[in-house]
Amino acid sequence: MAIEIRETPIGGKLDDFLDVVDDIYASDPCFVRPIDMDLKNRLSKKNPFFEHGEATTFTAFRNGKCVGRCSASIDRGHLDLYQDDVGFFGFFDTVDDQEVADALLEAARKWLTKRGMKKMRGPLSLNINEELGCLIEGFNTPPMVLMPHHRPYQAGLIEKAGLEKIKDLFAWRYEVGHVPRRAQKALVDTEADDSIKIRNVDMKNFERDIRVTMEVFNDAWSENWSFVPLTETELRQVAKDLRPILRPELTFIAEIDGVPSAVAMALPNVNEAIADLNGKLLPFGLLKLLWRLKVKGTKTGRLVILGISKKYRMVRRYAALSAALYAKMNAAAQTLGLEWGELSWTLEDNVRINAGIKFMGGKIYKKYRIFESEI
Repeated sequence: MAIEIRETPIGGKLDDFLDVVDDIYASDPCFVRPIDMDLKNRLSKKNPFFEHGEATTFTAFRNGKCVGRCSASIDRGHLDLYQDDVGFFGFFDTVDDQEVADALLEAARKWLTKRGMKKMRGPLSLNINEELGCLIEGFNTPPMVLMPHHRPYQAGLIEKAGLEKIKDLFAWRYEVGHVPRRAQKALVDTEADDSIKIRNVDMKNFERDIRVTMEVFNDAWSENWSFVPLTETELRQVAKDLRPILRPELTFIAEIDGVPSAVAMALPNVNEAIADLNGKLLPFGLLKLLWRLKVKGTKTGRLVILGISKKYRMVRRYAALSAALYAKMNAAAQTLGLEWGELSWTLEDNVRINAGIKFMGGKIYKKYRIFESEI
């Protein structure tokens, strides 16, 4: 029986797109189904991504049964920066069937081709600032918050469909508790420097501090491969999304002479709290989630941001600032009862950052791959 591909435009009914993962990952104890409400909002015009991007979704059917899904997207913010005619595919989840994978990726190619794209890259959920990469190592542990998970065969399906590796990403596991002596000294030296002040996010001025964090993020990551800065409306959406889950103890802003110049942000691993909700917040899922996050707490977390503004990155006086932030994050994690954390993601060829994480005791425990092909 031939594969039938159905397209659902943004804002359309997503039941099949959301539910197909139940069959695909039925035998995978590590899979955590994302919250349906969150995905529906992201795949609707409510998402500020659509102020500068466009997208669609595809589902694959065989004998009337949904057996896979995929999205296709174009980010004009990316195109304006890189002028490379690259479009994206994402949300790529299928049964172990090459015909299904080929049909979904071909549908994405055709959609991108009609809009003038000459290359297809992915998986990226919508753009570089959302979930990205196909898991290629580390299938034996659940994904962290805002990180993807795949079956071991998925990368092979993408390769056989004609795409090739363009970049690998690393996720590092860090056991809370041990801080190298040099990092401890870095914290002591930094705290003795009167020009540096490190503080937590102020929940009474939450949007202001998230704006500060993202402004430093946009500066510090501006030279990273394929980086696209957040827009003003995306920044406000990030603040809205983070407020219910963020622990201020795990977010640091370092000011140099009163100017925010370095940031570190970790999130409690929400996936611990939603693993048994099967994507549903109603009728009682939301109460369970809030209780687990605010009262019970999580045992793991994910460091999503740690960076220093370019102006100070190579200044000898502030060379120890990143190690100091690591040390403060470790202490905060201990206070909150976290056992270990994920530092993710980093580019495989970001030698300086990877060396710093390794120095702190991090070990690569997951790898993700991004693929690309000419259209």
